[in-house]
Amino acid sequence: QVQMVESGGGLVQAGGSLRLSCAASGRIFSSYAMGWFRQAPGKEREFVAAISWSGGSTYYADSVKGRFTISRDNAKNTVYLQMNSLKPEDTAVYYCARGGRTGVPQSRYEYDYWGQGTQVTVSS
Repeated sequence: QVQMVESGGGLVQAGGSLRLSCAASGRIFSSYAMGWFRQAPGKEREFVAAISWSGGSTYYADSVKGRFTISRDNAKNTVYLQMNSLKPEDTAVYYCARGGRTGVPQSRYEYDYWGQGTQVTVSS
């Protein structure tokens, strides 16, 4: 059974930074791509960033490119999302998820296991 637990969310002023973590249990974490998604109230869950199993490839949504950085530490079974220059429109529940064994998938339907989410609120 694969479980993932996000942490690091909170309340921050616009222009500030947060670092989200996602700790995964279960075997062969390092063999799978990982992704971050977010969901604001009344909106669909949207792709934020993804990283390949090795960490060698990453992909970002246009809305966060240049501000967010995804990384992973396979020795710790953990994936991170460093968020800088935060904006009020970044306010959402952020979820990490496990993707496939290849590439950097951007569709939510390519992810099979999800964490419970962590709230990020950016005040103006």
